[in-house]
Amino acid sequence: MVFDPELAEIRFGCGLSPSIAPLASREAMLARLQGPDRAAEQFPIAGTETILASVSDFARLRKLRRTKAGSSEAKQAEKDFKRFRRKHLQQRDLWFRQLLLRHVTTQDSFRERLTLFWADHFTAKGKNRAMQPLAYGYVESAVRPNISSRFEDLLIAAVTNPLMLHYLDQFRSRGENSALNKRQGGRGGLNENLAREVLELHTLGLEGPYDQADVRQLAELFTGLSYRVNKGFLFDEGMAEPGAETVLGRVYGGAEAELESVLQALRDLARHPATADHIAWKLAVHFTKDQPAPELVAALSAAYRDSDGDLAQVYDVLLNHELSWEPELGNVKPPFDYMASACRGLGVDPAHLTGWKPKQMRQNFIAPLRLMGQAWQSPVGPDGWEEADAAWITPQGLSARLRWAMAAPRRLVEALPDPTDFAGHCLGSRANPRVMFVASAAETRAEAIGLVLSSPAFQRR
Repeated sequence: MVFDPELAEIRFGCGLSPSIAPLASREAMLARLQGPDRAAEQFPIAGTETILASVSDFARLRKLRRTKAGSSEAKQAEKDFKRFRRKHLQQRDLWFRQLLLRHVTTQDSFRERLTLFWADHFTAKGKNRAMQPLAYGYVESAVRPNISSRFEDLLIAAVTNPLMLHYLDQFRSRGENSALNKRQGGRGGLNENLAREVLELHTLGLEGPYDQADVRQLAELFTGLSYRVNKGFLFDEGMAEPGAETVLGRVYGGAEAELESVLQALRDLARHPATADHIAWKLAVHFTKDQPAPELVAALSAAYRDSDGDLAQVYDVLLNHELSWEPELGNVKPPFDYMASACRGLGVDPAHLTGWKPKQMRQNFIAPLRLMGQAWQSPVGPDGWEEADAAWITPQGLSARLRWAMAAPRRLVEALPDPTDFAGHCLGSRANPRVMFVASAAETRAEAIGLVLSSPAFQRR
């Protein structure tokens, strides 16, 4: 099987670039995952701990505004809070820019794609203004460092991150017989959200071998998983349900609640054969097509089981399986991937975007993303974004893509490239005659670039 560097960059990476040569082999793609994360070093994004400190300041200033109401200091407290809130929320737009520039400039684009894939698999978001920026820190701290580790390490990092505990209301969950519940007269209650999503979305899958009793028992085992804004993750024994719990026929815990029992349950779920099948299916869908070849799914699942969920070995099989390299481009790029690959194809200068203010990032990227159907960091539910092409091929979504493709390039680069050259270097050998004709026959250079970006050849991978 001959390695196709252009297809590798389109299907498994961030798209072709006029200035960055595709990697020359599968081995190089895999080796980069084990090496330093150059893109993150060049375009840093704050982690969970740093953003939680900002959330703490947000809460402190909001409380101060409330306590100073009606006093001579009320006006200044209000001003301080609003100024900080604006800066706190604008930081999201600046981190979006950093993320975009990673995709535009990286020589390790398989890492960027895997990070997006796993961030979506473990979807979590802030449910109030103070917590919304934490979505970036969550990915930076819990997801990105673990994309080539064992799946159980990634699972534990995601499930115990403060954003996940906040998003699925786990930090409010307490056992019926917990010390805190007894002390407060039974005012609290058990929350099954995290337990259900861990079983249904993160590990075994919707059709997995579990029932409501497993959900309930796992939810009781999870009591105690919590966080504090000023401390981060913690296991609160006072909220934990005492006694043993049985999940999928295995008994965890005992008289004294402990974090290790929770972690062992997560490790066991990560190593379950149903989890291997679920992860294999999702990877095959994401990197090939909506209905992937059963042989590819089976090979990925076998690699997962044989390695106890070593993701690096699963990726090795993915990149070395002939069914991963079918020449026809099978998947529609989701909106962010579409925009990022367009910027990469245009050779956008990082220095140019670095000078943009938050408002410009919102107007040129974040607002159009919403129109294309991907409200950034705000998926409807914990199952994340749709993989099916039909989710993105809608009249409104296609219209938004076309409008963006016609207008954005002129703002992204100082001088638009020659359209035929552009088509050639952003599509490579997949610049078919129809695309080349459009690139040469359009009335203006801007129109030609826009039509190339709007073509099915560019919008698929």
